[in-house]
Amino acid sequence: MALASQGVPQLELEAVIGFNGHVFSGLRVHPDREHLIYPLGCSVILQRIEDGKQEFLHGHTHNVTCISVSTSGSYIASGQVTIMGSDAAVIIWDYVQRTIYAQLLDHKVKVEALAFSPNEKYLVSLGGLDDGRIVVWNIETKQSICGSMASLRSAGHCLTVQFSNTDDNVFVSAGSGTLRVWELDLPNRKIRPTECQTGKLKRTVKCIQFSEDDQFIFCGTTSGDIMKINLKTGLLSDSGPAKDKYSMGVNVLRILKHGDLLVGSGSGTLALCSRTNFKTLKKVQLEKGVTSIAMRGEGQQFFVGTEAAQMYRCGYDDLKEELISTSHNSAVNDVVIVYGTSELFATCSEKDIRLWHINTSKELLRITVPNMTCNSLDIMVDGHSIISAWNDGKIRVFGPESGLLMHIIHNAHRMGVKAIAGTRDSKRMVSGGGDGQVCVWELQPHGHRLLEAMKKHRAAITCIKIKSDSKECVTASADGSWIIWDIVRFVSLQMGINDTHFRTVCYHPEEYHIITSGTDKKVIYRDVFDGSAIRELEASQSGSINGVHVSQDGRHFVTGGDDKLVKVWDYIKGVVTHVGVAHSSSITSIKICSNNRILISTSADGAILRWRFPHPSAS
Repeated sequence: MALASQGVPQLELEAVIGFNGHVFSGLRVHPDREHLIYPLGCSVILQRIEDGKQEFLHGHTHNVTCISVSTSGSYIASGQVTIMGSDAAVIIWDYVQRTIYAQLLDHKVKVEALAFSPNEKYLVSLGGLDDGRIVVWNIETKQSICGSMASLRSAGHCLTVQFSNTDDNVFVSAGSGTLRVWELDLPNRKIRPTECQTGKLKRTVKCIQFSEDDQFIFCGTTSGDIMKINLKTGLLSDSGPAKDKYSMGVNVLRILKHGDLLVGSGSGTLALCSRTNFKTLKKVQLEKGVTSIAMRGEGQQFFVGTEAAQMYRCGYDDLKEELISTSHNSAVNDVVIVYGTSELFATCSEKDIRLWHINTSKELLRITVPNMTCNSLDIMVDGHSIISAWNDGKIRVFGPESGLLMHIIHNAHRMGVKAIAGTRDSKRMVSGGGDGQVCVWELQPHGHRLLEAMKKHRAAITCIKIKSDSKECVTASADGSWIIWDIVRFVSLQMGINDTHFRTVCYHPEEYHIITSGTDKKVIYRDVFDGSAIRELEASQSGSINGVHVSQDGRHFVTGGDDKLVKVWDYIKGVVTHVGVAHSSSITSIKICSNNRILISTSADGAILRWRFPHPSAS
């Protein structure tokens, strides 16, 4: 952030692949019916439904935890989580201007839920477990009107709030053993609760919906049933289904125009159920728990978000789902751009490897290995195979078109395979393990052969890069050492030790320098022939540097790390030329495509960001 304020030009963000599917009701359709609104890290993303064009609302300092949209769509409200003891901000955004309208600070640590009143006079916010308060805000004056503890001390934690459809002075809060109807007494600046009576039913309510005429409140519970409460009397009117309850609870409810209910469950079931007896009329099974259902217009079409960070488009008539967006739902560990092209790139994370099209951000292939984590990957120059390093100590080779497992090397490294790279001739690969061992493998048509295992590092290998002639490679380790190896004679040529944990290393394209970086926040140029440090740059003010990549022409390089900033550097001058501010979590890897057009960065929250590289090739 400091660099941006010092006048360093900002990188242009072209697209983001990512969606935080763990935010309940985080996916929304704007009342203009043309835009999706959803959170990713500390950003709120506006995406045009027609062509996928994205805009970004930046203002939060930590992850966004809840989103609400006003009835007319003039305002969007978003809340965040922050560090213990600090104030968690609620931001009201002006939708037309795409700017911050108001920043409201009255909750500690986390904002759990938000709701606009039907005429956009008020916003109600609910604090998290460490706060536990409900606050009503006047949108026009941007001031709080009043507040109160959300639930009795004898009750549990409050999880959600929802305003009435017709009355600006009535809203409902619910959670673990608590269900209250609140009335706003504006002249006395008070909110007065009325406890709802559910009889023998003791439930934890996760979501609330009002019927269109405000007669009844429908509450989805963690027990997998739905309670129907009379708003006037506060008494339980009905509940169900009696037998086939929704597995893993009801996460989200939506009421359709004619009164039937759309239900999203924690097991991934999306169901249409009757408003009278809660019987399931139609249902479809999605991947992982449903966390959002967003109606478009009258509900003939709606969008669904899941914990697997996937978005679906569904039609009411047949409830047929169409997968429109996919992304990683855990940290992305590595990214590689296919050699000689700027069209395709691959990423790896927990359980899977994915191949993406750069321009459309569409997922072309997914390779899944259940219960395992892929730490590193590379695509062979001939394009015939994807080689990957896994935490179970195996190297897996996949076909890039079919995704089929072509080959597997068992027990390649004892403490998991941490890094991998393929040679230019596509005949050999070098792998590094958690035990510090470096192995050179020969790939054969129907098998493999271990050429040599070399051990000089004392801790996990973090990065491997191979020279273009396929005769030498450089490895970096968490023990603070880097080594240049001869992978024909299998001996070390140069070695250096620093007081740091190295995270990444790479060759300059002309291969007379290597660049190292790690937890000491420095980027160091080193001479290949004698290993001496030529230049030392302070690359970060906070946190380690996790990714470095040099452009094909050797004039610029990029860095990314725990400070969440993407920085473009002039290689000769050693100064930052551009900075990218959009990541909300530590950057894990970063790459420039071969024609200097695109820059891809990935982060620990599962996001993949595509930037326009500011220094295109002269050709």
